[in-house]
Amino acid sequence: MAKTRKHLSAKGLLNTTFNCFSKISDTVTRKTSMNLTDCLMSGLAVFSMKYPSLLQFEKSQAEAEISHNLKALYKVKRVPSDTYMRERLDEIKPSELRAPYKSIFADLQRGKVLEQFSHIDDHYLLSLDGTGYFSSHDIHCESCCEKHHRNGQTTYYHQMLGAALVHPDLKQVIPFAPEPILKQDGKKKNDCERNAAKRLLETIRREHPPLKLTIIEDGLASNAPHINLLRELKMQFILGAKSSDHKFLFEWVGQSTQTKEYQYADEKGITHRFRYLNHAPLNNANCDCEINFLEYWEVKPNGKQVHFSWVTDISLNENNIISVMKGGRARWKIENETFNTLKNQGYHFEHNFGHGKQHLSTVFAHLMLLAFLIDQVQELTCHLFQHGIVRAKGKKRFWEKLRGFFLNFLIHSWDELMQVMAYGKKPVSLFNDTS
Repeated sequence: MAKTRKHLSAKGLLNTTFNCFSKISDTVTRKTSMNLTDCLMSGLAVFSMKYPSLLQFEKSQAEAEISHNLKALYKVKRVPSDTYMRERLDEIKPSELRAPYKSIFADLQRGKVLEQFSHIDDHYLLSLDGTGYFSSHDIHCESCCEKHHRNGQTTYYHQMLGAALVHPDLKQVIPFAPEPILKQDGKKKNDCERNAAKRLLETIRREHPPLKLTIIEDGLASNAPHINLLRELKMQFILGAKSSDHKFLFEWVGQSTQTKEYQYADEKGITHRFRYLNHAPLNNANCDCEINFLEYWEVKPNGKQVHFSWVTDISLNENNIISVMKGGRARWKIENETFNTLKNQGYHFEHNFGHGKQHLSTVFAHLMLLAFLIDQVQELTCHLFQHGIVRAKGKKRFWEKLRGFFLNFLIHSWDELMQVMAYGKKPVSLFNDTS
């Protein structure tokens, strides 16, 4: 049977993650305390095996198979209880969980997997977007953002800003470690997506100094301070720009004698129309903030039309406007291929796994996204994983079958488990517990 790639298989990716978790300082020194790495790897296993809740995970722990499999597949020496896991994970600062993402990204670079994500001028498209992962009218902490309603009720919530490498022609994405949108220490006002974007982009540039990135975001980002930040960080950009927010810019483009248009019809009869202008002022208050403007219409034979417009620092011409357009539209992949997958394909993103008193909710969001990253890498690189999904006729059934084997069989290795998922043959070392 075919072999998997050493560092980009489930075993290799989890080994990388385990090594990163092992370096996190464990401040609890009681002899009776459980290893922090065991708690982190157990938490990752919850999301890796797509358990609907921590309670279901805890109920299954009594089975001999679970302890055996957590040790064999996740290197967990002692399985923590639901309550204990929550207590220990609540203490971890989310920033300490960035290391596995960075290490896995380095393995993808060394394995030349990222080459297929290259888009314009050997740059990678990095899509940013925010999403919520906790909301309650009662449970809250000092870091919760707050929304006060007219009826006197308060909604406490946590959000995060996600970032993922995307490509117009690929379904898979490569998520980076997210940036929590939380009320910062000592602050009374809510945090916001704009502040989180500044923190996240500065962190990404610090962690990946030479990486060629083209940032793609929605219309909230097409403002002078954010564009100046991207230029300082040496990041290209393709940012949504609505006529309602950029009246001055649209009027300038409409009146300029330098504005160019281009149109063609494809083999399906769809008309693609472009209007573009280089060296335009962003707005009348920031005339020194010069950008390039691209507008696009897609008109189908039945008359149905979609319309988009962007500002970018990529010099536009007839040869690259289609690629820039596709790059701008790929922004939706962080919503469709990332957040929607987490919500609808077995990860239970909208389920509240726990809030805690400090960082628990954010740590769980990190672990879920890390499990998603590991799955995405396997979907890109592991033929066994790919065959398994096809054989299961979809990802949700794939996770159900995988969790079934995890719960009911003693499993000695990831390679054996993936062989079963891909080809349906049970190796001798994957057997029922008859003791």
